[in-house]
Amino acid sequence: MRKNIVAGNWKMNKTFPEAEKLMKDLLAYKSKESTHCQVSIVPPSIYLSLAREIFKNKEVGLFSQDVSKHSHGAYTGEISAAMLQSMQLDGSLVAHSERRAYHRENDTLAKEKINALLAAGLRPIYCNGESLEERKAGKHLEVVKKQTETALFGLSEEEIKKVIIAYEPVWAIGTGETASPNQAQEIHSLIRNLIAEKYGRETAEEISILYGGSVKPDNAKEIFSKPDVDGGLIGGASLVLEDFIKIIQAFD
Repeated sequence: MRKNIVAGNWKMNKTFPEAEKLMKDLLAYKSKESTHCQVSIVPPSIYLSLAREIFKNKEVGLFSQDVSKHSHGAYTGEISAAMLQSMQLDGSLVAHSERRAYHRENDTLAKEKINALLAAGLRPIYCNGESLEERKAGKHLEVVKKQTETALFGLSEEEIKKVIIAYEPVWAIGTGETASPNQAQEIHSLIRNLIAEKYGRETAEEISILYGGSVKPDNAKEIFSKPDVDGGLIGGASLVLEDFIKIIQAFD
């Protein structure tokens, strides 16, 4: 069956000393406490080497915030899947809403990045979700359906089983607004049913679908209690160890 996952996306935050302290404090927590979910972090790329050194026994999963669709070459500033694989990382985020908004990434590019990660033996965390305008217009189901089909439905059954999906309504990211547990469940159920129609129910039940969008210690348990919500892609709350731990403990 699918795994419960709590992944902390640090975005562009923390200086080197701050990042090192947060990682070591998280390791200390993980070393003394058993958790009922898989814990991962998604730090800025310049801290990935530090993270691999600190979590050398893989106590915490490590993902990059982005990956290139290219395997190598003259692409200044880009990071290839082979580079991530050579550092023994778990995978990378793909098509986070901020990459979509600020770098004009779309699902055609997401598909290429997902293929690059899978070819390198890594796991994509594929992000999708509607804007506030799309939600208000009642197009949220249509938008997420199209995103899911465009980015994922060219994969084989074995390949899609390796994908983690993160539904993150754009209007709830960093705004303090949160989709209600029922709103999250509606979309998560839609995604799982789409996969079931394409690949079969057994395959759909193996895929973890996370919710991302202002998850906090006081709402995590209720959101995670929904049957198709398998954890969270956590932003700001992952930068404060006490808050991140409380979200992890929502699965206790």
